[in-house]
Amino acid sequence: MADNIDMHEAAKADASALTSAQRIKRALANGKKERISKNASNKIMLGVFRVAAAITTLVLVAIIAYVVINGLPHVSPAFIFTWPHGVNAEGGIWPTIVSTVYVTALAMLICTPIAVLAAVYLAEYAKQGRLVNIIRYAADTLASVPSIVMGLFGYALFVEAMGLGLSMISAALALALLMLPIIMRTTEEAIRAVPRYIRWGAYGLGATKWQVVSKIVLPSAFGRIATGIVLGIGRAIGETAVVLYTMGQAINMPFTPLDSGRPMTVHLYLLANDGINMNAAYGTALLLMAIILAFNLFARWLSRKSK
Repeated sequence: MADNIDMHEAAKADASALTSAQRIKRALANGKKERISKNASNKIMLGVFRVAAAITTLVLVAIIAYVVINGLPHVSPAFIFTWPHGVNAEGGIWPTIVSTVYVTALAMLICTPIAVLAAVYLAEYAKQGRLVNIIRYAADTLASVPSIVMGLFGYALFVEAMGLGLSMISAALALALLMLPIIMRTTEEAIRAVPRYIRWGAYGLGATKWQVVSKIVLPSAFGRIATGIVLGIGRAIGETAVVLYTMGQAINMPFTPLDSGRPMTVHLYLLANDGINMNAAYGTALLLMAIILAFNLFARWLSRKSK
């Protein structure tokens, strides 16, 4: 009886597969008569795709070339390692570079453990269901929140409600909220990409769940996890509104997390918006773009190395 049922189900599956194949052939054969040949339409669409790719590349090259042409003549060791001075912010941008690196590193230290642990829970421990889907949806929604909204939220919560003031720690906490969904979702996908048979082999040798996660899964997914962290850092470095509302605009050399400062993005915004020193603005833009580009290239290198 069971054999008859299995044979009936197999025949039914073959019939449905045959029906699908027949439907595809019928759709291709009985469609509207084409006004141009298949080869011609294929060449036209290939040309359209190439034009779209060329436009995208040209826009990127044009932006980079514009910034390089206007900013490179003004970039020098003195511009990088000295302080701005005077009404027109002449001189260098060294305090803004230090503030940018400081707040980004602090945000990474805050965000990375939380994001990685949350991803491990979702991928390895949580029972897949409505609650997990809600958490993933919340992370995706958080990633789409405009930076200006996150800046206002950071100002209301960290600066005012928690009394941290305009400081590195306030800006780092706000930036960590922006980095969190990027690192968490990337880490979760990296963990899920680890083959299941590796876990089964470890379980077969008597390993516990935590041993499998800590000794097998996370080391195997380290390359992709690091890629997500680097991408999150690149996102944080390029933010303006968040740090404008939470760090302030004072040109200080920060030493403690409670010190304020001025990151490169805010410095660039103030120079360009007020028009007081466009040469310094273009130089700052060039250095900022070079830093972000370096992080993106490093992320691509890590991604290729992990494959």
